[in-house]
Amino acid sequence: MALFLPEFDLQRLNTLAIPARAQFYVAVTSSEEVLEALSFAAERQLPVLPLGGGSNIVLAGDYPGLVMHIKLHGIELVDEDETSVWVRAAAGENWHNFVQHCLVMGCYGLENLSLIPGSVGAAPIQNIGAYGVEVKDRVTELSAIDIRSGLPVTFTAESCNFAYRDSVFKHSAQDRYIITSVTFKLDRAANLVLEYPSLRQRLQLAAPINSDIADVAPITPEQVAAAVIAVRQEKLPNPADTPNAGSFFKNPIVDAAQFARLRKRFADIIAYPQADGTVKLAAGWLIDRAGWRGYHDGDVAVHAEQALVITNPGRGAGANVLALADKITQSVQERYGVRLELEPRVYPEMGSV
Repeated sequence: MALFLPEFDLQRLNTLAIPARAQFYVAVTSSEEVLEALSFAAERQLPVLPLGGGSNIVLAGDYPGLVMHIKLHGIELVDEDETSVWVRAAAGENWHNFVQHCLVMGCYGLENLSLIPGSVGAAPIQNIGAYGVEVKDRVTELSAIDIRSGLPVTFTAESCNFAYRDSVFKHSAQDRYIITSVTFKLDRAANLVLEYPSLRQRLQLAAPINSDIADVAPITPEQVAAAVIAVRQEKLPNPADTPNAGSFFKNPIVDAAQFARLRKRFADIIAYPQADGTVKLAAGWLIDRAGWRGYHDGDVAVHAEQALVITNPGRGAGANVLALADKITQSVQERYGVRLELEPRVYPEMGSV
């Protein structure tokens, strides 16, 4: 039976370490407890906030509803053929631990997503991605429970409507489902993605046999995972030491004409051409060149090594974090004519309290 706790302190459950409280809190370890929690919320007409690792949220204040901490666990092999394996993971599994578990199983394809904080259930909502790989490339389906009806629902990869840092769960399905498990199609043999310079450089240092990384043999998925972990540890602060929510802004996408104008003004701008003719800009570069890297303002700061990361070393209020984010957004808009979007979601939403 689920235990419902009133006026619950959420500071240790969000990686920004923002002090906030939930009107009610419950940890759920089974689908039955999820249903029990939904019934509890419905009886009291409370909104529900599913919480995983707390790494992609900004608590703007106390949450006026039920925070449902997803602690569903389990990993299983559900199908296989000569080249692929299908692995299902419960939504409460730690993402990084799951990736490492897959490597131990000899199931490949997620190694570039090592050390991304959060839970398995949160990964498809944000369509997490790093070093040339997005989770959409590997998700085949996910299971969820409808918050309104309590009925089970299955989403195919197609019905998730994945896009860059985006999915249906941030639009028409937002706040409507509790994700309970995700199924991934992984490879038996390595199919490495090594396009990012920082990753290639790290691997080259580990095996300086040939200047062309593609000719260095053998590079294993385990080595790729280790390189990704090393690069991330160098660039990104550990939330346990310096509270943060990882990348705070999405990389903005502009059309070719706007990019051409920007490149005339800023010849060294970092950008990634997309298949549809648009261009993805490096938000970290924009913020850095606008002078924000290493900036401090009371409790909050911009990380000295990676301008894309807002930190909360003073463990101050969410309003302080959001105020700094707004200053950065306005600055980048004025300097480049580019509008930045937040990666983490803000709870409670402005105007909902």
